[in-house]
Amino acid sequence: MSVVYAVVVILLGSAAAMTVYRLARGPSMLDRAVAFDVLTAVAMCAVGAAAAVYREYSAMPILLVLSLLGFVGSVCLARFFARSGR
Repeated sequence: MSVVYAVVVILLGSAAAMTVYRLARGPSMLDRAVAFDVLTAVAMCAVGAAAAVYREYSAMPILLVLSLLGFVGSVCLARFFARSGR
């Protein structure tokens, strides 16, 4: 494992930990929705970094599914918050 990969793992791990804290502690539902979207992006970065380091590109469908999940989740939550007036 290279030094760059170790730094990336540490940074992504700390980003995920801070995001999970905001997801659990967020004062409003909108904060929790944004934290979930950020957590999805961090997971995508982790999968992409692992695919690049191990030169195993069979994980690309996982990235596609995660990106679609993040997009559809964000759109659904935005429509929900627009209708509910929060």
